[in-house]
Amino acid sequence: MKGSFTDNQIEAGCDEAGRGCLAGPVFAAAVILPKDFSNPLINDSKKLSLSKRLAAREIIEKEAIAWAVMEVDAEKIDQINILNASFLAMTEAVKKLQIKPELLLIDGNRFRTDLKIPYHCIIKGDALYYSIAAASILAKTYRDEFMEKIHAEFPDYLWKKNKGYPTLEHQNAIIKLGHTPYHRKSFQLKSQLSLF
Repeated sequence: MKGSFTDNQIEAGCDEAGRGCLAGPVFAAAVILPKDFSNPLINDSKKLSLSKRLAAREIIEKEAIAWAVMEVDAEKIDQINILNASFLAMTEAVKKLQIKPELLLIDGNRFRTDLKIPYHCIIKGDALYYSIAAASILAKTYRDEFMEKIHAEFPDYLWKKNKGYPTLEHQNAIIKLGHTPYHRKSFQLKSQLSLF
């Protein structure tokens, strides 16, 4: 894991969570870490257990120079599509930072933004750079908490367990009960074409 992409620029790592879900917002985070930051617990959020993710989030929020989390809801996702919604959530997270970064490190292979800040897209960046891994952890934990909260409104969809991803139980609940205001009506994976 690398500390930074450059030696002398203020870098913000950016990542999103929830892009492949059928329900709930897409969340994104932007994180600026100290240049000398290093911690073995900080890694791609998908590789961490829940307890490690939450411990890592505590470290990030305490030690980051700046961090921010933003969300784009299902209605907006339906309007602009999930890819653009992911870009928008990352852009808004960067805008929310209390320190303006000079360079953005984006997890993935593409990015569009109205920010006038240079950026690098890094495939599997959440496994390569601490700042991107930190952003992935914040986006994932905040999104999971949101899905657990709205589970209470619509418990039949098992969001507490599936977090809005297209599990068999989630798909069956949509077939049986229809969709909720939290569902992305335009989001059609091949196996979901008949659901909406």
